[in-house]
Amino acid sequence: MTIDKETVEKVAHLARLELSESEKQDMIQDMSKILDFMAKLNELDTTGVEPLIYMTDGANILREDVVKQEITHEEALENAPKHDKDYFLVAKVIEK
Repeated sequence: MTIDKETVEKVAHLARLELSESEKQDMIQDMSKILDFMAKLNELDTTGVEPLIYMTDGANILREDVVKQEITHEEALENAPKHDKDYFLVAKVIEK
């Protein structure tokens, strides 16, 4: 497949990109290099080769979730610039 200006413009439109004329020429070259590389990869015989899903054989090791109280409610409020007895006070950001 050859990459021409119309193909680049179509891909740019689908990706919602605005490209200058020089950027379009650069994209033609870059996309052509990508397709050439893919064609080179297609020349390889991959019969019997398992697809690579993960780079390592290890599985995720997850820790148990443990509920613990690091600081008290009062200690958390001590660091707040504005607060009342029970809550942080913040500026209103949503108008009705």
